[in-house]
Amino acid sequence: MSDDSAKSGFSLDLNEDQIAVRDWLHGFAADVIRPAAAEWDEREETPWPIIQEAAKVGIYSLDFFATQQFDPTGLGIPITMEELFWGDAGIGLAIVGSALAAVGVVANGTPEQVGLWAPQMFGTPDDVKLAAFCSSEPDAGSDVAAMRTRAVYDQATDEWVLNGTKTWATNGGIAHVHVVVASVDPALGARGQASFIVPPGTPGLSQGQKFKKHGIRASHTAEVVLDGVRVSGHCLLGGKEKLDERLARARERAAAEARGERTEKVKNAAMATFEASRPAVGAQAVGVARAAYEVALDYAKTREQFGRPIIDNQGIAFTIADMRTRIDAARLLVWRASWMANNGKPFTAAEGSMSKLYAGETAKWVTAQAIQILGGNGFTREYPVERMHRDAAIYTIFEGTSEIQRLVIARTLSGLPIR
Repeated sequence: MSDDSAKSGFSLDLNEDQIAVRDWLHGFAADVIRPAAAEWDEREETPWPIIQEAAKVGIYSLDFFATQQFDPTGLGIPITMEELFWGDAGIGLAIVGSALAAVGVVANGTPEQVGLWAPQMFGTPDDVKLAAFCSSEPDAGSDVAAMRTRAVYDQATDEWVLNGTKTWATNGGIAHVHVVVASVDPALGARGQASFIVPPGTPGLSQGQKFKKHGIRASHTAEVVLDGVRVSGHCLLGGKEKLDERLARARERAAAEARGERTEKVKNAAMATFEASRPAVGAQAVGVARAAYEVALDYAKTREQFGRPIIDNQGIAFTIADMRTRIDAARLLVWRASWMANNGKPFTAAEGSMSKLYAGETAKWVTAQAIQILGGNGFTREYPVERMHRDAAIYTIFEGTSEIQRLVIARTLSGLPIR
């Protein structure tokens, strides 16, 4: 093998297009998102002017997110998430929240459904829309199988009737389009669930409690109440024929397991969405951690105590070194999982969960260390690390807690139903 071929066999360098997108997003984050971050955190309201600005420049759009999703290296979405959330996690989530619902449609829907509903989730620069993915419930967060929201088929009208309450829904109640996961066969637990589109203006859907949160406060989070919501059969993602086939396989598997036989895994509507989005969420956490690290590094180099910059002290210097090391390690785990997903590589060691777990834990640790390095200043709202620390807390909780990620990893490695 020649030296040239050996050198070209592996690279972590971004290509010219990726660098251009990264720099463009970084500029938007620095010039538009960051100056507005503290205001919208205090207001705890959806930052419509910032979303509209993102739409005008082409960031908040189906075309942009689709282009990044189909980057063959898999790095388009992680780069996007890291830069936007480097700007601010709350505003970043307000901008990308609709993309989770779009992922839910892509993961479970037919090409026709994707083509019909995905564009409506973003609208146009002149008429911006939002979308919401509704899975969690008051009694069914990590325990997806405990979902109580029911979808019952009305054969006479070819409609599905949805009843239940969803919680922790980003854009819940204010979205133009809602994607709702519901149980169609409770006896099958998580295997008996499906995803439905609830079109705009559908009677029976309303916003419940809006949550006042510890962090990511510029992102709207609320309950969604479904009271006799009727949607057309065409709103069942994947279609009824496909659902019936999947339910039949699930029933066969349940019977086989009752006989003590090993069976194949049956796809779950909610988990199909989360599996696709976990590395992206990990990238968001990397962005938050990187932002806090940069503030701490700059402060440590300029803040003087006892006649010298505090980074001259090993206690500070070693912490800075560990912060950067963990951030880079988290990014590499995210990039690996994203590359694997886009290239059809199976997560044989739960690499997606690994990336989200480590990046989320890193964000919490790094932001906490940033506050410590800034001392009293870090505890005030005059410096952004206080907000970053509050924002980082969500990354060990939503889209699968750290404990659930560890459980997924352990089950994948062992092949055993660890509880």
